Amino acid sequence: MPTPIKMPQLGETVVEGTVSRWLKQPGDRVERQEIVLEISTDKIDTEIPAPAAGTLLEVLTKEGQTVPVGTVIGYIGAPGEAVSHGQSSVPSDPPPAVVAQSPVPSPQSPIPKPTGRAFVSPVVARIAAEHRLDLDKINGTGLHGRVTKKDVEIFLETGDRGLETGEAASPIPDPQSPIPVLQSLTPMRRAIAEHMERSVRTSPHVMALFEADMTAVVRHREAQRAAYTAKGIDLTFTPYFVAAVAAALRANPRVNSSFTAEGLLLHPRIHVGVAVSVSGGLLVPVVRNADELNLAGLSRAVNDLAERARANKLSPDELQGGTFTVTNHGVSGSLLGTPIINQPQAGILGIGKIAKRAVVRSGGHSLLPSADDSFVIRPMCYLSFSFDHRVLDGAEADRFVGQVVALLENWG
Repeated sequence: MPTPIKMPQLGETVVEGTVSRWLKQPGDRVERQEIVLEISTDKIDTEIPAPAAGTLLEVLTKEGQTVPVGTVIGYIGAPGEAVSHGQSSVPSDPPPAVVAQSPVPSPQSPIPKPTGRAFVSPVVARIAAEHRLDLDKINGTGLHGRVTKKDVEIFLETGDRGLETGEAASPIPDPQSPIPVLQSLTPMRRAIAEHMERSVRTSPHVMALFEADMTAVVRHREAQRAAYTAKGIDLTFTPYFVAAVAAALRANPRVNSSFTAEGLLLHPRIHVGVAVSVSGGLLVPVVRNADELNLAGLSRAVNDLAERARANKLSPDELQGGTFTVTNHGVSGSLLGTPIINQPQAGILGIGKIAKRAVVRSGGHSLLPSADDSFVIRPMCYLSFSFDHRVLDGAEADRFVGQVVALLENWG
């Protein structure tokens, strides 16, 4: 029986996908897990492997066509095997009407499909149209010089737009004109906007703000940085926060849950999403089983996911299944943030910039002024915890963040 190839689910909020390019044609032999086509969504471009070994019998969805998730887009089976079209698929174009005419000459050779630089995926074409880009002026790094989405994003970042119109892709409003300038939304920006709006509508957000003395972490990082570098690991601060969050989640399972109409869905695994700023938006790859990794393992995982996120090389599965999210907005200089929950999770922890501040240390009463009081300089950091008030109350939220702070302040 032929095996169907279906449009996969590439994220909880993704409901459709576009076939960018078939890498195999009907009649071609394919092996199981061999890449047979490329697809794109508003969040990610990816390659789709064959679900079985055999011959590509039929292609039901043409290149450039957008279909709902779960749609059958092709079949794999034994050579010459008949295909039953009982399963759902998008309707193909209707056959042309038959018109009586003189005998038709012998068929001409089919027009070859565009390849190399001549091939432009739908997502690249969409971005180029939005920014009025001349693709002929963009250096393509894909197969045979094909212009990829990453090539276009790099081109936009450099400012060397090479537009046919000679205008800037993101025009600067004329201060002498009262007319505002419209900048089109990219698919990623539109998806982020929709998700953030849905999150605020869905979850009653409450924020708890804590401050952490990062002296122990900074000392540990300074002492271990060279040893980690020798192992090929760039030891940043983010893995320390992920480690502390994972341990605190294990001690506070309600924080590692999702709200449903039937009750709280307590997740047995701790999968921490780490927000990564990429060209044009934000991605949240997931560190799976974060509580089972040591600092070196977390460092490798975080660095690898961040690098591949910026290079547009993440697989769809690496962006799904998170049970909690951390966003280290402090890397760009922000001291304090109010992050929005990544649905359907119960909370997100914002990490501010680590900065030296004057802190009062007392040898006497903890609150009343004392002759034993002194000012000391410490690397301090604000932690802002946005949580779903349907899941957590203030005391539970404070206990969770308090444990994160204690783990950081007593590192090692």
